[in-house]
Amino acid sequence: MRDTWVLFHHNFRITLQQKVGIVFGAVQPLLFLVLFGPIFATIGTWETLVPGLIIQLGLLSTGLAGFGVVFEKRSGVLERMRVTPAGRLSLLLGRVLNNAVTLIIQTVLLIAAGVAFGLRAAPLGVLVSLVLMVVLGVSLASLSYAVALTMNDQLFAPIMTTVVVPLVLLSGSFLPMSMAPAWLNAISHASPFRYVLEAMRDLFAGRYLTGTVIAGVAVTAVFAVASLWIGTRVFNRENA
Repeated sequence: MRDTWVLFHHNFRITLQQKVGIVFGAVQPLLFLVLFGPIFATIGTWETLVPGLIIQLGLLSTGLAGFGVVFEKRSGVLERMRVTPAGRLSLLLGRVLNNAVTLIIQTVLLIAAGVAFGLRAAPLGVLVSLVLMVVLGVSLASLSYAVALTMNDQLFAPIMTTVVVPLVLLSGSFLPMSMAPAWLNAISHASPFRYVLEAMRDLFAGRYLTGTVIAGVAVTAVFAVASLWIGTRVFNRENA
């Protein structure tokens, strides 16, 4: 625990020194909120759009967290950290927690912007959604690091950015997948992010104990366990 905290504190301090980077990481969802939101509001609600943009933010932010490891591998930083007394799991968790906290800061900024435009979400639903985003952020960051450690450095960026875009669309980030063609709607059920997003939309609307919320929480928990197991296994193996 001590090693994890020390590494988290170190990484988060570096993150805070680059405050522009925190804001820049949320630029794309914020642009969609500003430019697409007023159009969407004519056919839907802010309570439908903002959760979708939060999922998009999560995929773009923590889903691409592995870029940090790619740079550390190239510069030799990761190699030097391997010889420190810090446990291998702590080396992963210190990074992952930093990514999750950064994601929450970005999410709060996005929600605040949504409120300025007209979002009127249930406060308890927003808090529960933030908890889901912490778990989802930890999961995505763990997977991203695992991919970065096992993939060729030159391939990580093009492959991950290519994968993230369809995941954003299949989650129903812009419009509920129930409005999509039947075949696309069926495919989207294979994505865990659809269930998380639908749960968040219910939570924002003040609906808490629905089947959709329960399914979203369950999928998030299973996804977290699987992601952390994969991330830990790969990180331990690559840094043995």
